[in-house]
Amino acid sequence: MTAGSIIRLLSLAAIWGASFLFMRLAVPELGPAWLMFGRVLLASLFLALVALAFKRSLPIRQYAGHFMLLSFFNTALPFLLFAWAAQTLTASLLAVLNATAPLWGALIGWLFFRQPMSAKVALGLLLGITGVAILVGFDAVLADSAALPAIAAAAAAACCYGIATWYTRLAKPVPAFINAHGNMWGATLWLLPLLWFIPLPVAQPATQSLLAVVALGVICTGVAYMLYFRLVQDLGATPTLTVTFLIPVFGVLWGHLFLNETIGWHTLAGATIVIAGTMLVTGFSLNSLRAAAAPVKE
Repeated sequence: MTAGSIIRLLSLAAIWGASFLFMRLAVPELGPAWLMFGRVLLASLFLALVALAFKRSLPIRQYAGHFMLLSFFNTALPFLLFAWAAQTLTASLLAVLNATAPLWGALIGWLFFRQPMSAKVALGLLLGITGVAILVGFDAVLADSAALPAIAAAAAAACCYGIATWYTRLAKPVPAFINAHGNMWGATLWLLPLLWFIPLPVAQPATQSLLAVVALGVICTGVAYMLYFRLVQDLGATPTLTVTFLIPVFGVLWGHLFLNETIGWHTLAGATIVIAGTMLVTGFSLNSLRAAAAPVKE
């Protein structure tokens, strides 16, 4: 793994970890629907400019149904659920709950697709549940009556990512950039009708909230996808998976630095156990990382 790849990997984790910070900053004035619509619209426009610059077409007719189904479970619904949960939960808690997506994917595979569950995967699921229980059970946010529905919403958002992962595995292969580009436009269409029924909470949102939307759309989505594609191209899927375990670290860090969120023992313990469980479920290890990143000898 070159220095450039390490920088890109850390940058991607930092950017995706910051998405929960920006949600917390903007959602009080924009609300979940307007905030996420702005995010996916700006991401769509950014990726459209990238496609134009690199002369990459978007075969809408060929993949329209695929884009709409993928974007519902992979973007529109989980983004909306996370934004709704961000009205109550801390950025730290949201980042760790987001990291449970692979756990949901393993559970869905076992329940609906007859994927064998090894002892290692079962232990990973048990650790994940334990980590979330510690993280949530000792968090001061539980004093808020809206906390439990918000936690359920964030968990459901992570579950959506698990569903999307399985759908992507079973669907016909689509080039990664086309998938990302079409996915964002599909999510834009899904969220657009909500704007007719849900008014803005504030008539004139502050500049800080508007800048947070721009950061979410352009940086945390558009630029992040470009970094992700480059890493997959340079390293392969397995080493790039490292970002899954780094996102909660940055999510907790940004929440502490910019939102003054407390990092208690339960935050560190819960996050560590969730990450350990996710590593077991995905089969990730340092040996697999080294093997996947090692150059092929001819």
